[in-house]
Amino acid sequence: MGSAGVQIVCVALGVLGLIGAIVCCAVPRWKVSSFSGSNIVTAQSTQEGLWTSCVVQSTGQQQCKNYDSLLVLPSDLQAARAMTIIGCMLSCLSILILFCGADFTTCIENEDAKPKISLVSGVGMMLAGLLVIIAVSWSAHIVVRDFRNSLVPAGQKKELGACIFVGWGAGVLLLLAGGLLCCFSRPKSGSSGGTAKYYNNSPPSAPNKNYV
Repeated sequence: MGSAGVQIVCVALGVLGLIGAIVCCAVPRWKVSSFSGSNIVTAQSTQEGLWTSCVVQSTGQQQCKNYDSLLVLPSDLQAARAMTIIGCMLSCLSILILFCGADFTTCIENEDAKPKISLVSGVGMMLAGLLVIIAVSWSAHIVVRDFRNSLVPAGQKKELGACIFVGWGAGVLLLLAGGLLCCFSRPKSGSSGGTAKYYNNSPPSAPNKNYV
């Protein structure tokens, strides 16, 4: 597969990772109610996200409420907000940069600059993937720690929501796209950045002489 084909695959992976990161950031499914132990009340369940907290009735009715203040949020959700937003912006910017410097586009005609632009895009995607993975992993660690803590009441224990797994998948896709770009974004062999000059080593021909 040529470099253009690899870049098309990386664009597809980056777009899928960006969509997953946006879903992870917007949907309130980071923490869900746990019905383990003596907690058998299933008439309603709670779902918590980065921006809202929702209560879902057994009839399907859902009521959501925005958090009152940023300062009342735990540190993992505060950090997750920042990292997921930065990850979404960075991945979107990296995809746009890749479009400008890809081999299948004509935005930039300098062939020597295209590998460097693709490399910058790959590094940006990898950073975005790391930010998303760190955000969801931190929240997952807090949920698992509180679930195993015997001091936390059973009614207050939470389980991992769907957005945690979506965030892991989005981060892996972004890391894969960035890694492929970094591996295949190399300057073409023989390109020295300048104009090649050729010299003729053959002895000069004797000047023509007119004999009378």
